[in-house]
Amino acid sequence: MTNYISTRGGVPPQNFTEVLLQGLAADGGLFIPDVWPKFDLEKMRELAGLPYAEVAKYVISPFVENDISSPVLEKLLNEVYGRNFSHSAMAPLVQISPNVWVMELFHGPTLAFKDYALQLLGQLFDHVLEERGEHVTIVGATSGDTGSAAIEACKGCKNIDIFILHPEGRTSEVQRRQMTTIEAPNVHNIALKGTFDDCQNMVKAMFNDKKFRNDIRMSAVNSINWARIMAQIVYYVSASLALGGPSRKVSFAVPTGNFGNIYAAYAARQMGLPIKRLIIGSNKNDILTRFFETGTMKTGIVESSLSPSMDIQISSNFERYLCDLLDRDTKSINTLMDSFKKKGAFNIGSQYMDKMRKEFDAHRCDDKQTQMLMKACYQETGYILDPHTAVGLFAGMQVREDPSVPLVSLACAHPSKFPDAVEQAIGIRPELPPHLADLYDRKEYVTVLENDLSKVQEFIKSNI
Repeated sequence: MTNYISTRGGVPPQNFTEVLLQGLAADGGLFIPDVWPKFDLEKMRELAGLPYAEVAKYVISPFVENDISSPVLEKLLNEVYGRNFSHSAMAPLVQISPNVWVMELFHGPTLAFKDYALQLLGQLFDHVLEERGEHVTIVGATSGDTGSAAIEACKGCKNIDIFILHPEGRTSEVQRRQMTTIEAPNVHNIALKGTFDDCQNMVKAMFNDKKFRNDIRMSAVNSINWARIMAQIVYYVSASLALGGPSRKVSFAVPTGNFGNIYAAYAARQMGLPIKRLIIGSNKNDILTRFFETGTMKTGIVESSLSPSMDIQISSNFERYLCDLLDRDTKSINTLMDSFKKKGAFNIGSQYMDKMRKEFDAHRCDDKQTQMLMKACYQETGYILDPHTAVGLFAGMQVREDPSVPLVSLACAHPSKFPDAVEQAIGIRPELPPHLADLYDRKEYVTVLENDLSKVQEFIKSNI
């Protein structure tokens, strides 16, 4: 049975249901499994070629056993991955050069990888809350994609109110409209005057305000919620199976901002999935790449880029990896996180650098390099990359050494979500899929608020 502990060690072990509903631990830490479950590689081989929902059940079962029964889990997975996704393979692989593949994670309702976890998360929330006769208020921060995917998953859920904060003017128009054009009584959009980091810090501050948190029964759907990570592990296993795993190692290149997606790949490796290299792609906001180069995590000024979902200086999920890196020394984690909060920086120490660099590679890709790769890929293959996918692929190509090892670059968003960036790079403006064709004509529902904690809290309390 898997239980969950906080990275900061201040709460007793929790079961899956409590972790799902809490999101962030009461001590400010993030939940991680007390012990990593291990894959049975022989059993895994039998999953090759089976539907995505069956792979998902195998991966997810150890994390939810004794809280979600096997028949209920199977029913939820079949419902989620049997509807709202436009490709029967769910996460298809497209070959763009010899042994280099793009894994398309944009076939969900909001055209972004977040759908693969959040569609399940919405169902899990509704199932658990219905059983308990309870209601929660979800409060989340988004740099663009999480918000629309969370709203799409939770709209109409009778046991949930959802409030999503996005940085005013710092998402693409498509990203914003996917959030703000949803008309549902339980959906509330807040455009915060600030950056994504301001939105994220605001949500953390609300979680740390215990009275407010308890009064509104606050929970989270962004990648601080363990269930998001759990569900994202599935597509790494799916890709590995499609390319000869687990008998063959695969490398993954991931455009990385908040560290949740690449952390799911790390989790898959911890569970026994044979992964050769995990490659982090950063844009000009390269705090993670600088960390792997120097061992110092230091915030800077957030700069706008062609890949706005990665315009981040505080990678929340990195704390989960730090906890393992420091052998789950929660006292040290508290010291580092306190330093980061007060000074905007911490240093990991040289004794951990070799281990870190064996587990991850990290490279940066500026806007000019992003455009060059998008153009080259289109000219050579006819394949259109979105700018985030280009950042990840660029990083992967810098690291690639052994051509016999498949390289899978994650395509985390459909190019039509970033039409301006695509048009700048290749001269073609990608069209939205039919179900979003009238997006620019839909009415928007959004409230602009100052970066003021008390004003945001008052808005939430008055609109539940």
